[in-house]
Amino acid sequence: MPRRALILVEGASNGPLYVQAARQRGLHPITLSADPAQYDYIAVEGTEAIRLDTTDLEALISQCSRLRQTYDIAGITSAQEAFYATVGKLCQHFDLPGPNPSSIERCCDKFTQRQLLAEAGVPVPSYQLAESATDVESAAAEIGLPVVIKPVVG
Repeated sequence: MPRRALILVEGASNGPLYVQAARQRGLHPITLSADPAQYDYIAVEGTEAIRLDTTDLEALISQCSRLRQTYDIAGITSAQEAFYATVGKLCQHFDLPGPNPSSIERCCDKFTQRQLLAEAGVPVPSYQLAESATDVESAAAEIGLPVVIKPVVG
């Protein structure tokens, strides 16, 4: 029977907690990262890390497919919001439990999120998408002060 693994797409400051939780469950933690050296816990914990472009879904699928030849993949996760939808896509591809990627993408885009909430009848503050300083000035004039300026994603 192959060893079971938990794949972490990019680490984070709480990476040691993932390693600890995986090991407590008898899983082999593997971090996939564009730069594994940036995560101190990998060396400290002596965990496996694989360098690849984590923004390339096809590269991730290919690497996970190779890992499946050696391991029974119990799950794929990430501690970074930027990778939640990617994790969902990987989980769907490999028939693993995980988040719905289209839901995650809608939730991470504040403009889309506000549109969906408004369409569902949920009250939301006035908002406008602004892509330049001129757009911000126009939106502030139309909405009225005070305004809050936030990135659409993140």
